[in-house]
Amino acid sequence: MTSEPTLEPRETTYREALVEIEQILADLERDAVDVDQLAEKVERAADLIELCRSRIADARVRVEEIVADLETDD
Repeated sequence: MTSEPTLEPRETTYREALVEIEQILADLERDAVDVDQLAEKVERAADLIELCRSRIADARVRVEEIVADLETDD
């Protein structure tokens, strides 16, 4: 019996995370979230916010490295 290779889930992009956060917030603002799903939605939003913060921090470090390299080339 051959097992199928497991595919890793595609990584969420920064833009996709923002769109999903906005959708969750819109649902919460118009009371569209069932109380049974409320904690799950808030937890998902918190995870997405952390992902966005991490991406911003990574980008900041990378930009600083690029700028530092440019300054040493002069």
